[in-house]
Amino acid sequence: MAIAMKIASHISKSSWIRKMFEEGARLRQEFGAENVYDFTLGNPDVEPPESFRRQLLELAQNPLPGMHKYMNNAGYLETRAAVAGKISKDAGLAVPGDNIIMTCGAGGALNVVLKTILNPGEEVIILAPFFVEYKFYIDNHGGVPVEVWTDRDTFQLDIPAIEKAITTKTRAIIICSPNNPTGVIYPADSLKRLGDLLKGIHERTGHLIYVISDEPYARIAYDGTQVPNIFPLVESSIIVTSHSKDLALPGERIGYLAANPRMATAGQFMEGAIFSNRVLGFVNAPALMQRLVASLQDESVDVAEYQAKRDLLVRELTGMGFKMVKPDGAFYLFPVSPLADDVEFVMLAQKHRILLVPGAGFGAPGFFRIAYCFDMDMIERSIPAWRALAKEVGLKG
Repeated sequence: MAIAMKIASHISKSSWIRKMFEEGARLRQEFGAENVYDFTLGNPDVEPPESFRRQLLELAQNPLPGMHKYMNNAGYLETRAAVAGKISKDAGLAVPGDNIIMTCGAGGALNVVLKTILNPGEEVIILAPFFVEYKFYIDNHGGVPVEVWTDRDTFQLDIPAIEKAITTKTRAIIICSPNNPTGVIYPADSLKRLGDLLKGIHERTGHLIYVISDEPYARIAYDGTQVPNIFPLVESSIIVTSHSKDLALPGERIGYLAANPRMATAGQFMEGAIFSNRVLGFVNAPALMQRLVASLQDESVDVAEYQAKRDLLVRELTGMGFKMVKPDGAFYLFPVSPLADDVEFVMLAQKHRILLVPGAGFGAPGFFRIAYCFDMDMIERSIPAWRALAKEVGLKG
């Protein structure tokens, strides 16, 4: 075999999102782009804020000496300080710049954290439905993913189920709020219950379990909902995030990780994470993007555009008979599949040139994901196709 057996196995199980995205390219070529309704990839359709463009133009026209050189492996001091200032304001506690590492997106940050904390065979709890790459990231560093379901009716944290899944090998729990793929936001009281559980385990047994909070959608929340900052609620917490969604910069691969200053092991963790960032080959987060996002920590895309798309789809699809939890944030819907086999339903949707991702791709068979970070015109044009699909599977249509 030309490649490693593990990689060959992973490819066979790899992301449904990419598979469906590629199917979309084929259908567009066959039927024309205007006749294909692609709801697969969470790739923002909005442009970055105007302030980003101004800063980019200013830096291009007035380059700083040496601005493309290597910097400290953790990132520019001024950028780390700006990030720390924003988190401090949101958390209501002082977070030093030394607790920040600028990373190559949230994926880079997750891999850095997992490499830093995992010993071979240790377990990481992931909460279904979950972003499928978590399993591959955990495997990258010798860990073992342990799947635990959230509440199946609300997708909120099931603290007793998490407690039951904890063993002496549990090293971390990954949470994502607002969640991909469900869009739910975990409230402060649930996060505090999780934090109290883990603190109690640590005090009784000395067993430290980290909570890794994956937060690329933290600024995309609707109806005035606030996404709680995890630092005051979970002592052993680490934030990993990117500006892919809130500044619409997914192709620039700029993000960061932040260690809770309340965590007794924060200093040792940061030393290990800076080392891991280097030896994983990330070395430095993109220099130009670091300089730009430093002044944009309070900026975000216009969330109202996403909320309007959410409201349209929820209203239309529930009117047709689809069942779903109305999302609080992010830009996904996660309805119940009207067919018992969600893969079969997604394949049937292709007949109507609607491209979706089966819930099986998120560890949640029986559901399907709709990404609505697409042009409103495409979403509106898709409604007749949705009605025809709904009727075919026995809904009202």
